[in-house]
Amino acid sequence: MREALFYENKEKDIAACVLCPHYCKIQEGKTGVCRTRQNRSGILYATNYGKVSSYGMDPIEKKPLYHFYPGSYILSAGTVGCNFKCQFCQNWSIAHDDPPTNEITPAGLVEMAMDYAGMGYPNIGLAYTYNEPFMWYEFVFETAVLAREAGLKNVLVTNGSVNEAPLRQILPHIDAMNIDVKGFTEDYYKKYCKGSLQPVLKTVETARRECHVELTTLLIPGLNDTEEEIGRLTGWIASLDRDIPLHFSRYFPMYKMGLPATPLEKLVRAREIATKKLHYVYIGNAQVPGTGDTFCPRCGDEVISRIGFSARGVGLSGSNCSNCGEEIKFVGKIFE
Repeated sequence: MREALFYENKEKDIAACVLCPHYCKIQEGKTGVCRTRQNRSGILYATNYGKVSSYGMDPIEKKPLYHFYPGSYILSAGTVGCNFKCQFCQNWSIAHDDPPTNEITPAGLVEMAMDYAGMGYPNIGLAYTYNEPFMWYEFVFETAVLAREAGLKNVLVTNGSVNEAPLRQILPHIDAMNIDVKGFTEDYYKKYCKGSLQPVLKTVETARRECHVELTTLLIPGLNDTEEEIGRLTGWIASLDRDIPLHFSRYFPMYKMGLPATPLEKLVRAREIATKKLHYVYIGNAQVPGTGDTFCPRCGDEVISRIGFSARGVGLSGSNCSNCGEEIKFVGKIFE
């Protein structure tokens, strides 16, 4: 446990958390929406500091990050808690339940990442994922500083619901982010996620100027998959940068939502709409040939082939298309 960053004492015995847009006013002995920040005698504590619920070596494509050191691996770690209450949560057992955890220090997690790199994995660093990493802020911040000093990369896989001050404080230590844009209406966020869309959009707009950013949208039949909504989503992304990669993921019944899985044709149609405005659009967790490959935005030639989570350069000369010379926007070399 560690005293939390980003809180204020404005009322007697109430700790006002300012980490995320919920702005929880937490009474003595209580926790906020995320369940990880507790008021003890007016001091707000991060109760999940140093607690790891899950960790493992993952392909970078699993985050998903397709344009950040393709083909590499990264040590992923998560804790407990989340500031959203998504009815379809894929990691509900650690985000909203009380799983067993192990204790670890920031230095210990960095050392683990270095050990994996020494075992022959092309391990580039640490990914803070599985639950919402901003709810693990104090631990992630300290670990990210040490990881950078050790020459490792830092990746956040996040819902993006964080306030500007904590975001700007940690961004200088972050190399890449995958941010969920779960839908493109406030009603959807309010009803199905118990959150708000606008802070997420603000996070994307801020983060893309400081680190590599990719976006993920889980398409749920009848809720956020209309052609009109997908058009507005991709139009907004294009207004920022047409090179921002977008991943459409297939929904499966999970947690409190029992709707049938997303039809593959819905994912394919979403990709067709998005590729009219964006250069790099992918379909994840579904077997749709070619939708995980990277194509040159100018001539259409395949430049990176993917089978599962493995990546292979097939039409690249350095970071350019071998056919037409167009620069393909990705960070780092390809590990094959």
